[in-house]
Amino acid sequence: MTNYKSLLKNINTFIFDYDGVLSDGSIITLDDGEAYRTTNVKDGYALQLAVKKGYRVAVISGAKADCMLNRLRSLQIRDIFLGVENKLVLFSSYLADNGLKAEQVLFMGDDIPDYEVMLNAGISTCPADAVEEIRKVANYISHAPGGKGCVRDVIEQVLKIQGKWMNDDGYHW
Repeated sequence: MTNYKSLLKNINTFIFDYDGVLSDGSIITLDDGEAYRTTNVKDGYALQLAVKKGYRVAVISGAKADCMLNRLRSLQIRDIFLGVENKLVLFSSYLADNGLKAEQVLFMGDDIPDYEVMLNAGISTCPADAVEEIRKVANYISHAPGGKGCVRDVIEQVLKIQGKWMNDDGYHW
């Protein structure tokens, strides 16, 4: 089996699930039915940095809520697909529409609806608290759980391998 880290040099696209990956999977439901999710600031930093550095970033989620859309837009993510019933169909279409090869794509999912995409992505990753079936097919399991830094973990690894982490970001040590 190919070493996970050696595959990172080809990545130019990140695709993430939302609930359980960008959020911890908890949903606060108010009396009016509005559902809120919490996300991680460090994940957000890494997402906007990846966009800023020219990586394609997309989110494919079966869920759909205004708070999700607002959060992703605030991070300058343009490829947002919410309320998706069949993630593999959308994933395949997204690759074809953008001229991408599977080996250029890192996908992170955490539960059964992500399973088929995990099998088709160039690199499949998951949070530490992903379900067993997803953990079994992942090329990499983050040390961090969903909504607690797992997105930052994989983005940072790719940027470091490609020499783009803390490179021309205005940091001077």
